[in-house]
Amino acid sequence: MTPLLEVSGLRTHFTSFGGTRIVKAVDGISFTLNEGETLGLIGESGCGKTTTCLSIVGLLPTAARIAGGRITFGGQELTEKTSREMRRIRGRSIAMILQDPMASLNPLFSIYRQVAEPAYYHQAMRGRTLRRRVQDLLAAVRIPSPAQRMRDYPHQMSGGMRQRIVGAIALAGGPKLIIADEPTTNLDVTIQAQYLDLLKDIQRDTGVAIIFVTHNLGIVARMCDRMAVMYAGKIVEHGSVRNLFNGARHPYTRALLGSITRLGSKEPLYAIPGQPPNLARLPSGCAFHPRCPDAVPRCSTEEPPEEGFDDGWTVSCWRAAAEPARKEYDRTSA
Repeated sequence: MTPLLEVSGLRTHFTSFGGTRIVKAVDGISFTLNEGETLGLIGESGCGKTTTCLSIVGLLPTAARIAGGRITFGGQELTEKTSREMRRIRGRSIAMILQDPMASLNPLFSIYRQVAEPAYYHQAMRGRTLRRRVQDLLAAVRIPSPAQRMRDYPHQMSGGMRQRIVGAIALAGGPKLIIADEPTTNLDVTIQAQYLDLLKDIQRDTGVAIIFVTHNLGIVARMCDRMAVMYAGKIVEHGSVRNLFNGARHPYTRALLGSITRLGSKEPLYAIPGQPPNLARLPSGCAFHPRCPDAVPRCSTEEPPEEGFDDGWTVSCWRAAAEPARKEYDRTSA
């Protein structure tokens, strides 16, 4: 099967004012995504998750540039596209849902106008056909009384409804890929569960592929087929959700899993010691070694290569093959 999306050796760098310093926000990552599949992209803040997504959709800030690698979507090489060509792809083939709906919605325009815009420009819909399309989209994301609510403005909607409106806008152009960048962060637990169910229903009905960026491993377990764990701009472990949850091999993945609250447990939550590294001054060797309780001298001098295991499972750790995968991070080891 030919992947819908293939990212190979992607490197995205930020240049400081005056060009005196380069920050390697994304440093040589690779992954694939098939039609109808969901990939979870996880890791601490600042590890490169959002920059990866912005690289795919061609919305990097002016200080950033793709320094190397390839992004192939539906047989097209996105890194070779002009800004005008990417505008035709965004909304029609690739859509993005941001964590703050008010950053996506214009308070001056009605819900109808904002949901209609992608269908108007990408699917050439007009008049009654366009109005019916907007009404159907609002119904699909479970907005009550869509014919009436599409006349409203964002400030008249609750937070959960605004996030559903953003989902309707993402669907309006009929995309093959949706990138959801922490879309449930600002929602309470009940609305969050409803929104996740909604995304799964939409995926089942349309076959759209999803990249789900989140800190919440519970969401990954519920939503994703595979997960890629990022640290300091690199993917340190990548594989099926089942494999990584049942026997993660990288110490960082195990540490993240060890920090999950468990119902009925009286143990204190594990906290990873130290802080994520400064991407402008990365340590030598493995970037995680200053915080890793399993580190050996080699970890501080040599960067580990990516090693493959069964079922497409890859790990970048010198000790990944030397010891069996452990089901839970040892909370006392640090």
